[in-house]
Amino acid sequence: MAGSAFTFAFTPAALRSLRLDEDRLALFAGDLALVRRHFPESAAVNLVIEARGDELRWTSRKLGLWSLTYEQELTTPLHITAGRGYADCLRFLLLRGAAVDFAPSGKTALHEACAAAHAGCARLLLSFGADPQAVSEDGFQPLHLCKSPGSLECARLLLQSGASVNVATEDEEDSPLHVAARHGLPEHVGLLLRYGAAVDAGNEEGQTPLHAACSQPHEPEDIERYFEVCQQLVEHGARVDVPDRDLQRPLHLACKVANPRVVELLLSHGASVNIMNYSGNTAMHNVLQVAAYKLLHQPERIVRALLNHGAVRVLRYCHAAPRVIEALINSYDRVRVPDEWAEAVPRETQQKHRGFYRSLLALGRRPRSLQHLARCALRARLEGRVPLAAPRLGLPPALLRFLLLDFEDVLY
Repeated sequence: MAGSAFTFAFTPAALRSLRLDEDRLALFAGDLALVRRHFPESAAVNLVIEARGDELRWTSRKLGLWSLTYEQELTTPLHITAGRGYADCLRFLLLRGAAVDFAPSGKTALHEACAAAHAGCARLLLSFGADPQAVSEDGFQPLHLCKSPGSLECARLLLQSGASVNVATEDEEDSPLHVAARHGLPEHVGLLLRYGAAVDAGNEEGQTPLHAACSQPHEPEDIERYFEVCQQLVEHGARVDVPDRDLQRPLHLACKVANPRVVELLLSHGASVNIMNYSGNTAMHNVLQVAAYKLLHQPERIVRALLNHGAVRVLRYCHAAPRVIEALINSYDRVRVPDEWAEAVPRETQQKHRGFYRSLLALGRRPRSLQHLARCALRARLEGRVPLAAPRLGLPPALLRFLLLDFEDVLY
């Protein structure tokens, strides 16, 4: 309920003991003095409050009749204080006899505290006997709601109190490890693994926690977090080539969200580079489909890594990502560059990458350099073993980088 506007409806009996405005001030502001005044020992600390939000939803009260009504939820003083981190008020209500596992809306106060990452409130509720494995109406246990970096201590408290590390949600069949991996929480993942989380547990879609981490879209600044998650999973034995129900492997998904760090990790641990998913796409297809929209994720690094590990070449023109084009062109000994390519590149793009596009379009009138042809011959000889074999050749660093398709922003 945090961050939403709600109105409240009380029963006539409740109105005799509480005044609406003062109660809201006491509970929602965490004013312990007001809470003490309005909840003396004889007061109903398990009062059920009906909260109505601003959002409308379709409901059916009679067969065939649907109407738009405001979303409603039942809450209690215990839920309100736990969900807002008011530990002093929460302790007072618990000492007054509030039912610790009361769940009028289908979730307990412990669910609220963990979802909002209030470890102090979670600790207090558990000390008063809250069930760490209470199942909400939606099929979630409190551990499934530890989805933010700040909820690490809540997760630790739940596990110490007996919460099952491998319990699955009722609908998606996600384990807590799926949840932590999907939200890019390396510390949570490490904690769950130390408590024995099953690293290859499958959910309803056949996805493992590694799938969950690889499939979650994220901003460029979150690339490292998701890499750390995947690194831990792989180091604990996660299989990198497990297919889900759509035959998607983690590599397919990591390419689709354009995380070069994760792609390089999976390839270094033996991920199959050319295997297809149910739609017939390889990992290369997936990254080329999103390259123009993921420029800040450096999709060119993914294309280069795939090519160095023997990916089947797919020549797809992507003018917004010239380094992607560079890697693809340099994987061929020769490529016919038609005049239509110049017409397909917007003028502003050509101006921004003038040197590269001048060199690319010039390939239509001259052959590639002998140095490039020698590189292609050696790469063909190594047949996808370039990252493993090239460092053993004793080449000078600059020549080694050239062999591995290092970016020069120009074509020779």
